[in-house]
Amino acid sequence: MTIGIMQPYIFPYIGYFQLINSVDKFIIYDRVSFIKKGWINRNKILLNGKDFVFSVPLKNASSFEEINKTQIEQELYRKWIVRFLKTLKINYANASNFSDTYGLIASVFNNEFDSISELASNSIEQTMKYIGINTEFMTTAGKRKNPFYEIEEKMNMNENLTATDRVISICQSENATRYCNPIGGMSLYSKEYFAQNGIDLKFIKSKNVIYNQFKNEFVPWLSIIDVMMFNTPDYIKILLTECDKI
Repeated sequence: MTIGIMQPYIFPYIGYFQLINSVDKFIIYDRVSFIKKGWINRNKILLNGKDFVFSVPLKNASSFEEINKTQIEQELYRKWIVRFLKTLKINYANASNFSDTYGLIASVFNNEFDSISELASNSIEQTMKYIGINTEFMTTAGKRKNPFYEIEEKMNMNENLTATDRVISICQSENATRYCNPIGGMSLYSKEYFAQNGIDLKFIKSKNVIYNQFKNEFVPWLSIIDVMMFNTPDYIKILLTECDKI
């Protein structure tokens, strides 16, 4: 079995979903430190032909706090949702797949979540269902209101393990023989060390994914929101194969 493990990102870019599509089981691991100005609560959409960063408002976000304990600032969030959805309408109303995509995004953002992990994880899970990705989805977070989430207590790993050994430990607990990671992990993980522990390590390298964005010059690597606005689920499945395993 092949697994992938990632932190939860809000409507991440297509490379994230290429990874999910390449594995049998995908695990959201949020018992690590929150990264400020990372992609956990931020991403990019198309605005006037250029990339625009949107950011979900958080309460006292800190790199000393775990992701699953990082809370959404509810009062600001309710106001932010209205503005963000309006921005999507203004900028994407004429996109070929606007209606279905907008409905999905609105349903995720209008749901009630306490933490950014819950919101981001739900954005990933609902996008998977919309596209038709059948990879098994799991999360390591605690009790959640949303019934789609599973509580996987055996993932409460020894905090003294290194990042590499924690990944290997999760792989072994899931009886995985292969672990897939984004290409950026090549500087972090050793294929030889994983092999010594009985695990084949592969890296997912995205090709140049290009599609029509109105008549503008193409802006790459935006949130999956942008991909869904301009492409049907069936075509997105094709785009998900535009990657190599190294």
